[in-house]
Amino acid sequence: MSAQERLTDALYGLAWSTVRKLPEPAAVRLGRTIADLAWQRRGKGVRRLERNYARVVPDASPERLAELSRAGMRSYLRYWMESFRLPAWSPERVRAGFTPKDVHHLTDGLASDRGVVLALPHLANWDLAGAWVTTELRTPFTTVAERLKPETLYDRFVAYRQGLGMEVLPHSGGSAFGTLARRLREGGLVCLVADRDLSASGVEVEFFGATARMPAGPALLAQQTGALLLPVTLWYDDSPVMQGRVHAPVEVPETGTKVERTSVMTQALADAFATGIADHPEDWHMLQRLWLEDLEPRPGDEEPA
Repeated sequence: MSAQERLTDALYGLAWSTVRKLPEPAAVRLGRTIADLAWQRRGKGVRRLERNYARVVPDASPERLAELSRAGMRSYLRYWMESFRLPAWSPERVRAGFTPKDVHHLTDGLASDRGVVLALPHLANWDLAGAWVTTELRTPFTTVAERLKPETLYDRFVAYRQGLGMEVLPHSGGSAFGTLARRLREGGLVCLVADRDLSASGVEVEFFGATARMPAGPALLAQQTGALLLPVTLWYDDSPVMQGRVHAPVEVPETGTKVERTSVMTQALADAFATGIADHPEDWHMLQRLWLEDLEPRPGDEEPA
């Protein structure tokens, strides 16, 4: 483990052990202070966030993009402050922290025993939404997590999410898909963050007027298992309560090859994600490149660590 990896792991460990003990108003103030400092530095992540927002809001002036990126960093740090504190939240606080609309799409799907795939973009706090599902609906679910370096940091995130009632599978390796499919065939719930996939297996979609790649997994799982595929979008308002919407199901096309059906379904997911992102761009925490034409880095424009 490198010195940088040891430092990263130590900082996350410190945050989980200390931020969770802060009174909520103090945690909110701390998050906003860190966000504003990061925004004022205008590092690579902030600049990338602004470029991504420029695609979402193409007529925005430089001043408007700066406002959006500041609000975006505050939203991003709100996500982290909430996540560091979630293990200490009572069940009542978790239930009160999220108000989803059209949740009947999810509950009806679970009642049908056909299995449900929830697909979300990087909007607001997907961990809080997951904790609400396990607490309010008393429904465990399975998800995947990217393997992080150092391995001890990955272990921290797995333990954190398991503590919220999630089964967490490593993203690497071929066994995750099979396990997800088994859970769905048993009538279970799978939740996947699905708005960015830079691998060769990603599905190309039109997203805010340009081409991006998104994971094929949600559509393939729905096709192979008969599970219901539901897009979900999340957002913050000025209150301590996160908002959300469960969108209508993405249906499996009746005709076409598997590749064609997967493409159509993934585009439908992208379209649903775009509605939520367009309405609340500041809550989309995309500090990395997403669109294909942005993937070739320019000198001095490397991705943030």
